[in-house]
Amino acid sequence: MRLSFSPLAILALCHLTGSAFAAFRDFGIPPSDATVSIKRFNVANFTAVNELHTLVAPILPGHASTVFPLYSYLVEHGTGESRRRLMFDLGIRKDVLNFAPAVKVLFTSGDFTGNVSKDITEQLQDGGIELESIESVIWSHSHFDHIGDMSKWPNSTSLVIGSETDTSTYPQNANASLQDSDFAGHNVTKIDFSTATHTFSGLQAIDYFGDGSVYLVNTPGHLPGHLTALARVTPTSFILLGGDTFHHAGEARPRPAFQQAFPCPAHLLEEANSGQSISTDFFWSPKSSLGSFDIPSRAQQLLSISDLPDRFTADPVEAQVSLEKVATFDADPDIFVLIAHDLSIVGSLPYFPESLDAWKENGWKEETVWNFVDKANPAFVFSPV
Repeated sequence: MRLSFSPLAILALCHLTGSAFAAFRDFGIPPSDATVSIKRFNVANFTAVNELHTLVAPILPGHASTVFPLYSYLVEHGTGESRRRLMFDLGIRKDVLNFAPAVKVLFTSGDFTGNVSKDITEQLQDGGIELESIESVIWSHSHFDHIGDMSKWPNSTSLVIGSETDTSTYPQNANASLQDSDFAGHNVTKIDFSTATHTFSGLQAIDYFGDGSVYLVNTPGHLPGHLTALARVTPTSFILLGGDTFHHAGEARPRPAFQQAFPCPAHLLEEANSGQSISTDFFWSPKSSLGSFDIPSRAQQLLSISDLPDRFTADPVEAQVSLEKVATFDADPDIFVLIAHDLSIVGSLPYFPESLDAWKENGWKEETVWNFVDKANPAFVFSPV
């Protein structure tokens, strides 16, 4: 796969990536004691049958299909009677055959397979969270595996989307992936990043609550209107809910600043050096030799965003620019980047009702960010099978 960048663009991206190792204050994020609590759900694990090429490149023999989790996040601001709750992404709806025809065909054709035992509304209610207590649902973007089923939510729950989101619906637009029921009865707020008063690592950001606890961040490219959420979980540590900024950890890692902040564990270095994991027939680094891959000398990510005609990313070049900027957060010891479909951490981080807030204290970032190059991890895709 080849992406076209001008020389100036390449220099700018290299500068961003090279300067990533910094405390959160160096991004210009204002200090605050206001925090939120983050809890994650896995709505379902679906299989994309012979579809991985629509997301990333290269695809090695035996890795045409992939399983991907569908994460949804509960964001809680304050406590007691003053508590405010948001949902960031909803995963997929339970009755997939009731999607608009443009989406339904993905399931009837067998391109995507899986079952939803309980959708996010049922998981919340089983956990004692009343849907009426959720103030707003935030879509990172409007793809089917993020929007859930808004018809199950009370009208009191508003919907928050990026202003560039295509809100056309079926049947008025025969090719639309959304339906009237995705919006009916809900107040819809469109986030206009042209009014943003903050910029972090080159990304426009809007202070959602007005107290520095949650910033909605403009990360275009994967789909028009794509946004992410930078959530402060302690006064000095954050979680970036990254949506589909990237789909596999290998699209963001490794990079020099990331490796400086989070060196690869010795057992994974040895696995690669001994020819047991990353194939030198498909991947290169300056200090690698035939059958022995050297991770520390690899200066760029292992995977790229797919630019094939049937890709899921609307604008691969714009998406790559957003990813380069998000990668500076990924290399920061104060920010934990969590994307919507990261299979490498499906069993490594706690789920609701436990929170993710103490990730830094517990060392969860250091423990998990290299999972993707472990040949025993389900996300491993770097040697033929």
